[in-house]
Amino acid sequence: MAPAPPDTGRADARRNRTKVLVAAVQAFTVQGLDVSLSAIARQAGVGTGTVYRHFPSKETLLEAVLVQHVEDLVAAARRWAAQAPPTAAFFGFLLEAIDKSAGRRHVCDLVTTDTSWPRPMLAASGHQFQQALAELLRAAQQAGGVRADIGPDDVAVLIVGCATMRAAHRDSAGGVRMVQLALEGLRGPASVTEGHAFRDGPGRRPAMRTRCEECGAEFEAKTAGRPARYCGATCRQRAHRRRSGR
Repeated sequence: MAPAPPDTGRADARRNRTKVLVAAVQAFTVQGLDVSLSAIARQAGVGTGTVYRHFPSKETLLEAVLVQHVEDLVAAARRWAAQAPPTAAFFGFLLEAIDKSAGRRHVCDLVTTDTSWPRPMLAASGHQFQQALAELLRAAQQAGGVRADIGPDDVAVLIVGCATMRAAHRDSAGGVRMVQLALEGLRGPASVTEGHAFRDGPGRRPAMRTRCEECGAEFEAKTAGRPARYCGATCRQRAHRRRSGR
């Protein structure tokens, strides 16, 4: 028997749903929550009926946008955990989460002001986020890089607060600096004392350390040449993408 032809209808439906979600994120971010579904449909390049087939109401679409945002944060948490030491992974993820949430302030504010949230789908995604955040926090605390008297709920509230502060700051660089200063309060004793012990031997100087401008992690600085601003290539690339608006 010949293989069944691909279901092009389902593929088209998935593509249209993705188009609507992308357009909705941009519309809610730029125009606020009062934007109409018909305006979102025009921005997505689909008919209004297509939007309603996937999202029968604006509340359904808002939930889908929020679920996508939270799932992106969960993926980011797992990526940081896999690619960086515990303390750097924790603070690197926080900066990325704050950066992404600041850009979606209108949608994120809805969850904190409307008592009907979270809806079932968002609650499930939120549970995954809490687990991923708790794992990052626990690893960083065990490494001594984050103070022991805070929990995942505290950190989640701080992410929301820092995202609001960054979005409210008129100067982008200034907003980033204020966020970094706020996150400094989370650091544990290892972040303060590590790397300052003198090396053995005559004439040896203590290791010079500095903080990454992107994730805030400490790293050993070069004693000659141009001072390094980032702890590695990942943070350097993230900073370049942020500056270029990509």
